[in-house]
Amino acid sequence: MATNKNDIDAALIESVKKGDTQAFRQLVNKYKDVSLSLACSILKDKEKAEDVLQNAFLKVFQKANSFKHQSAFSSWLYRIVVNTAYNELKRNKSYSDLDDLNSTESLANDKTAIHYLKEEEQKKYVILALDRLKADEALVLRLFYLCDMSLKEVQQITNFTSSKIKVDLHRGRKNMEIVLKGLLGNQLKDLL
Repeated sequence: MATNKNDIDAALIESVKKGDTQAFRQLVNKYKDVSLSLACSILKDKEKAEDVLQNAFLKVFQKANSFKHQSAFSSWLYRIVVNTAYNELKRNKSYSDLDDLNSTESLANDKTAIHYLKEEEQKKYVILALDRLKADEALVLRLFYLCDMSLKEVQQITNFTSSKIKVDLHRGRKNMEIVLKGLLGNQLKDLL
């Protein structure tokens, strides 16, 4: 009997290889939120990210037999999501740089808007900040911190070099702080 996450995923993917759509549905339900978040990091557009996610899950279903258990299923899936999102980005040529951080100053001046943030409000600001980062920085931050992946796993998923990942993590954290300061002003310390 499968006892840990990787064993459960391995059993589910083996069922998918045999055509079990219910097992596939379980995998989709388990990984759809994080996968959507990764696609949004790259595309900066939820509707496009949802389309990419559908395409990525379709690829997973169609290529299930090519999964050889050499890595965790989640790493394999996230690699497909990332590749599909970058392909969509290239197709639309809509790669964008960090938004102008000064445009958020007016939000920081509203003293009453964000005095006592609840957990859901905190998540909204973190997601908003991630959406304003460069795609590579947001992706690496999400994989490393939100998905709790090692540098090696992030490297497998993104095909970025180890040094690029470290630089993106460093820049991403700094830029995230700048965005959050712009959004929250002095309220930032309450968020952290």
